[in-house]
Amino acid sequence: MFYQSQHSFDADGIKVESGMDFNFPAHLHSSFEFITVLDGNMIVTVDKTPYSLKKGDCVLVFPNQVHEFSTSEHSRHLLCIFSPKLVKAYSTVFKEKIPVNNMFKLKSFYIEAMKELCGDHSIIQTKGLLYSLCGEFDKNAEYKKREEDRDELLSKIFAFVEANYAKDCSLTDLAEHTSYHYVYLSKYFKGCIGISFTDYVNRYRVNEACYRLRNNSGETILQIAYDCGFDSLRTFNRNFRKFMNITPSDYQATC
Repeated sequence: MFYQSQHSFDADGIKVESGMDFNFPAHLHSSFEFITVLDGNMIVTVDKTPYSLKKGDCVLVFPNQVHEFSTSEHSRHLLCIFSPKLVKAYSTVFKEKIPVNNMFKLKSFYIEAMKELCGDHSIIQTKGLLYSLCGEFDKNAEYKKREEDRDELLSKIFAFVEANYAKDCSLTDLAEHTSYHYVYLSKYFKGCIGISFTDYVNRYRVNEACYRLRNNSGETILQIAYDCGFDSLRTFNRNFRKFMNITPSDYQATC
């Protein structure tokens, strides 16, 4: 499954998908995001808080919360991304707040109903299920005020990386793009995300390379490395092993 960090759908937009062995670097967007593990184990990190999910565990990510996904061995998941406008009564109340804890449990009935949203359903059925999901989450949730200024700058940084990862994508370029000093951006990003900007860019590149390797498009590993922003095969291999604990060729052979 190829996961896009930008979700540009209409006001009533919803996207439901499932997959295996999910990994995706830190990102944010303006939609709600629900994920549950159907089998195996996954780490879902939200605003630098890691949640260890096993079968039946769920996470609800609020709009503009930084989140990432990591599978070390095996996982199978169901993911739903939906517009706040689909649950307007809920999202309006908590527009300026985020959960203290994003993890919760959900009865299997709701999971099975969520799977069925992959097909054609009326907007009433869709909204009814999503409101029920938010209601179940809200039963035991605590909330705190969100930091709007941080969200805006982080959103700009993530968008910059997404648009420029195949190029140089340096801190100097980011500083020029955002009109912030590169030293400030370096400290700010690591403080928010927990890793350096350079490591984040390389992890993003490796994630894009994984998609191409899984897709078996006929491209050589060298071509994939260059297309994903690495300046040499050696640099690509080093970073791939760093983030995936496997070589690109061995990874491709297992797909």
